[in-house]
Amino acid sequence: MDFDTHFKTALDDLRSEGNYRIFAEVERQCGAFPKVRHFNGDDIDEVTVWCSNDYLCMGLHPDVIGAMVDAVGRCGTGAGGTRNISGNTHLHRVLEEELAQLHRKESALLFTSGYVSNWAALSTLGSKIPNAVILSDEKNHASMIEGIRHSRADKVIWKHNDWRDLDRKLKAVGDRPKIVAFESIYSMDGDIAPMREIVEVADAHGAMTYLDEVHAVGMYGARGGGISEREGLAHRITLIEGTLGKAYGVVGGYITGSTALCDFIRSFASGFIFTTALPPAVAAAATASVRHLKQSGTERVAQRDRVARLRARLDAMGIPHMQNDSHIIPVMIGDPVKCRMISDILMQDWGVYVQPINYPTVPKGTERLRITPGPLHTDADIDHLVMALTALWKQCAISHAVA
Repeated sequence: MDFDTHFKTALDDLRSEGNYRIFAEVERQCGAFPKVRHFNGDDIDEVTVWCSNDYLCMGLHPDVIGAMVDAVGRCGTGAGGTRNISGNTHLHRVLEEELAQLHRKESALLFTSGYVSNWAALSTLGSKIPNAVILSDEKNHASMIEGIRHSRADKVIWKHNDWRDLDRKLKAVGDRPKIVAFESIYSMDGDIAPMREIVEVADAHGAMTYLDEVHAVGMYGARGGGISEREGLAHRITLIEGTLGKAYGVVGGYITGSTALCDFIRSFASGFIFTTALPPAVAAAATASVRHLKQSGTERVAQRDRVARLRARLDAMGIPHMQNDSHIIPVMIGDPVKCRMISDILMQDWGVYVQPINYPTVPKGTERLRITPGPLHTDADIDHLVMALTALWKQCAISHAVA
């Protein structure tokens, strides 16, 4: 077989469908964000980022940077291997204690990313609990889907955010061990799960609840504990999973739960046992970020103000965007080629960086620009973005119904 020909043909198919992904080469600058340097061939210009998942700009916060720099000076750059072999560093333990306390749980366990924490935890639970059934929301993240698939446990899909459908399917499963897996905020539509109803249904059927809070931690609740904290439900959820790579501005994933649950995952999850631990300096930076957002609501308040202002301006100009109660603003395009084209024009002609979201991240026909305003976007930034979108809307004659 001519492998390279196969690879090139598959890539050509992606390009013809409009789904080939192109990375923008950018460089963040401390003190300048959301403005970044954009490397465009031999040219370097400045663009404004509107699609970052560093939702509160904590990756550039001086306390977080200082904690990382200080830890590198004391501990060096890497962990030296897995925690089983190279040792469980003090900074890892401190961060896990901080995360357990954030979610009012007995224990926490760190992973190298949010993807890995979902994959490892769900695959371990599904494979190590005898006769388990995992009931998964139909719009769960790819990391959850892969973890469930890898577990080889029986899987039941329930309609998105439909707790009545979940109730029916839990009844149908019967007396087998049941795990209900869902997210608090779904990252592409920005909708929020009816958490209380889901928890009530799961409790009624004796099911374990597995909650992905990656797009909510740091962002919601009095201390940044997510939607489960905001709704007063964290204590009723068996396992809460989160990330350090979005609102906390660093990298890494984690789970929290009972001491026995976290020790069970630690002892059996290959995604924890066989991979190098997070660098101690990353753990130190994440700890500083989590601690700061437990005490400070300033960043959350400013971010929500920016979201509200942008939504109001989009409404005033007739730019369709999905209505939700979160910080994520999907502007619907509905065509992959047009979505890529608009993104390119925004970057080249307007100095606006919004990455197109195409299949397989979203279903075909629902392509969009996913906009995430941050606390550092100014009124002028918002006006400029809306002006650019308005001009392109007229130019491209986009028409798409938004639910």
